[in-house]
Amino acid sequence: MKRISVLAAAAALALSWGPVWAETVLKVGDQRGGSRALMEAAGVLKDLPYRLEWSEFPAAAPLLEALNAEAIDTGIVGDAPFTFAAASGAPIKAILATRSDQGGLAVLVRPDSPVKTFADLKGKRIGTGRGSIGHQLVLAALEDAGLGKTDVSLSFLLPAEAKAALTSGSLDAWSTWEPYTSQLVLSGEARIVRDGQGITPGLGFQAAHVEAIRTKRRELEDFVRRLAKARVWEAANRDAYAGTWAKLIGLPKEIPLRWFSGANARPVPIDAEVAAAEQRTINLYVRNGLIPKPLKAADVLDPSFNAAVLSGTQEAAAQ
Repeated sequence: MKRISVLAAAAALALSWGPVWAETVLKVGDQRGGSRALMEAAGVLKDLPYRLEWSEFPAAAPLLEALNAEAIDTGIVGDAPFTFAAASGAPIKAILATRSDQGGLAVLVRPDSPVKTFADLKGKRIGTGRGSIGHQLVLAALEDAGLGKTDVSLSFLLPAEAKAALTSGSLDAWSTWEPYTSQLVLSGEARIVRDGQGITPGLGFQAAHVEAIRTKRRELEDFVRRLAKARVWEAANRDAYAGTWAKLIGLPKEIPLRWFSGANARPVPIDAEVAAAEQRTINLYVRNGLIPKPLKAADVLDPSFNAAVLSGTQEAAAQ
C-alpha cells in the first residue's frame, strides 16, 4: 500500500505540469560531475517536465560566484563555502541537506614528508580554498590540536594549483576534499595526516538563489525530490554510480569507488539538528575572523523543501 500511495503521488505531481513548464530551464551548477553523474546513473532524469542546463565547476567558490550572479539557479556545495558566501551577502538559501562521513575531507602531505600528525604542521605552509571545507578543516584541526590560527601559514589556491604546489614541494600540505583526496591517495602522490572525522559536521547543501526559489519553486522541488531519490539509490548501487562518474569525468573508477564508499552520503531534512550544525560552522568562522559578524543559521536555511526531499526518499524506498 505504501508503494502504491507514494508512486500515485508522484504520478499526480507529474500530471500537474502543463506544457508551458517544458519550456522552463533550470540552470544547475555541479562540482566534478557529482550530482549529474549520480542522477544519470540512478535514472531519475527521465521525463523531466522542464529542461536542465548543467554547468561544471572545479570547486564551490566559482560555483557560488555564478549563483550569486544568477548565472545558475542552484548548485551543490559544502556547508563551509555556503556559509562564507551567505555571510558575504549572497542572496542564497540551502534547500536540501546531505550528511557525509568525513574521511575524504583531509589534510594531505607528500609520501616522503616528515609530517606525521597535524600538530607537526606548526610553522608549515598549507594550501586550500578560502572559505572552503578545506579551510574549515584547517581551522577545526587547529582548535582540536590546541594551536592558534597563526601557527600555520595558509595559501589560498584553486584545487589544480594546490595539487601542483603540493606535488612539486611548494606546499607542505593541502587541505582538500573528494575526489582529490582519493585521487592522490590511490596514485601514491600523497597521504592523509588528518581528516574531518569528529571535528567537522559533514554537511553539504543544495543552494539556490532566492529569485529562483521565488520564480522556479516547482522546478526546484522536483529537482531536489529526484536528487534525494538518487542519493538513496546510491547506497545500494555505488558500483554503477562510480562507473557513470568515471566515464563523465574521465578518471579511473577506483577513485569514485573509494570516495563514495567512504562518504556514505545520505539526504536529510533541514531540521533543528542541521541548523545547529550550520550554526557551529558559522561560529567557527566568526571566531577566526572569516566573516565579520554573527549570522543566524535559520536565516540561510529553507526547510520548505523538506516535503519534496521526503517524497524522493520514500519513492526510492518503495522501489
